Amino acid sequence: MLKYVSFAGLVAAALSLPVAASAEPMEIVFAISTPQGAMGQVTGQRFTDLCNQKLAGKAKVAYYHSDQMGPDKDLMQKLKLGTIHLTYMASEMPQYVEESAIFDMPFVVKDRDHVLAIEKKFVRTVFADAAKKKGYKYIALWENGFRHITNNVRPIVTPKDLEGIKIRVPRSKWRVEMFKLWGANPTPMPFSEVFVGLQTGALDGQENPLTHISANKLEEVQKYLTIANHVYSPNFVLAFEKHWEKIPADIRKVLEDTAEEVRPWTYEEVAKADARLVDELAKRGMKVNEVDRAAFVAASKPVYEKFEEDIKGGSKMIEDILKLAN
Repeated sequence: MLKYVSFAGLVAAALSLPVAASAEPMEIVFAISTPQGAMGQVTGQRFTDLCNQKLAGKAKVAYYHSDQMGPDKDLMQKLKLGTIHLTYMASEMPQYVEESAIFDMPFVVKDRDHVLAIEKKFVRTVFADAAKKKGYKYIALWENGFRHITNNVRPIVTPKDLEGIKIRVPRSKWRVEMFKLWGANPTPMPFSEVFVGLQTGALDGQENPLTHISANKLEEVQKYLTIANHVYSPNFVLAFEKHWEKIPADIRKVLEDTAEEVRPWTYEEVAKADARLVDELAKRGMKVNEVDRAAFVAASKPVYEKFEEDIKGGSKMIEDILKLAN
């Protein structure tokens, strides 16, 4: 004989059954200020894609660029608060870890082989230790690039040619000091404001790697391109230690390993881009010249002296970095 079961009984029985959990994968927020098309943004996309392949649904890297989550200053605050998990800093890094200002010393980096030696002997040791004391976790060193000068006034051959030129620089006291010393009128501002500043004449020029100059079509608002190589800008990939440690160890390993895997790729890609972009920018209408390197190095001596005075162990730091070029 069939036993009658009420509808209410069926519902109660159904509710008592275990329900399979549908947990969402952990989201790793990676945010940068770099605009689309610049090499840093392209590298960040490669890193994101590789991580998401390897993580295979266990976690997901959500990637934001082009100031989508704010300029560098905001990103560093969000990193501290745990709103984002990863970012990278280039020229603004000395505001947070002053030892990184070694990369702001004019003409201190010889070439990419020199960069590799600096990363191994200085960044993984001196910089990483100093960053840790401020709460930051050093992950990897990607390339931003060797920087060059563009302007609408004249070709820049010696420091005297910069006299009176209004030039945008990043928020770096060392870059400001450098261009003041060379006679220019440096103006720190976010890169997102640069194109309009050049277009309206509020600025005469700016300085950036070739990939930034090309990706942002600065040839449309700049006449002269000066190949200077005055500063090499790395991208310091960072996390904030206390938030980083909350990420499961296996996921952290994927992020760290992939950041290191991407590093040689970005060096190669930027080197190839540099080799072709000078001619491309000339074809787009820019007048190209090179600086008198010796004249600029001679005029830069006070910047080195200030670094040695302001940064503990600065003199030895410069000495050790220069030795690595041999």
